[in-house]
Amino acid sequence: MEEKMKILIVEDDETLAGEIIGFLEKWGYEAKAAKNFGDIAGEFIKYSPHLVLMDINLPFCDGFYWCKKIRQVSEVPIIYISSRDDDRDKIMAIAQGGDDYVEKPFHLELLKAKMDAILRRTYQYKVRDRGYLGEELYFDYGTGTCIFQNKRLELTKSEKKIMSKLLGARPCIVTRDELMMELWSTDEFVSDGTLTTMVSRMRGKLKEFCGRDIICTKKGQGYYIE
Repeated sequence: MEEKMKILIVEDDETLAGEIIGFLEKWGYEAKAAKNFGDIAGEFIKYSPHLVLMDINLPFCDGFYWCKKIRQVSEVPIIYISSRDDDRDKIMAIAQGGDDYVEKPFHLELLKAKMDAILRRTYQYKVRDRGYLGEELYFDYGTGTCIFQNKRLELTKSEKKIMSKLLGARPCIVTRDELMMELWSTDEFVSDGTLTTMVSRMRGKLKEFCGRDIICTKKGQGYYIE
């Protein structure tokens, strides 16, 4: 089984740290929040992450201090996540060895895009064209198949379109009209009733494959993946 990219989150806001962890795990990363803010360097060495997300305002010592400490032993990429928007803070962040700076509040999708770019550059690591749907379950964009515990489920052309659209918008709702427009691009006319049948069949197919519900319905609005 391939190694997941490990992310250490140095953020004393437990709610935000939890949101980041949940989001990154859905995309196949392994993520952990630092707990001992008196020894971030020790946590870094013990966990040995591929990338660090570093807040600036922390208990005991600030993020600049811990970035400098980490730089004494490692060149692992560090992205600052901070509500401090002064240009001097951004300059200090880079001067202390940071690789990028994201201001709070931020969209998690933007954070992931920056992480993916830095990981590619640092490790010559090709970010997998996968959308993780749960533990050991993911959609492979390249082949248009779902993989669960090394078993493979082939999807039809239309089902691939639906899955790609839902994963691209995740966790937001994709309206029925948006899905029909997406499917029309396959040169197949899809009526409202046809879409209902198609999604219902696809939902059953996925549940039989992995034993869980993947596609959720928002009555009167559309579909989404949590």
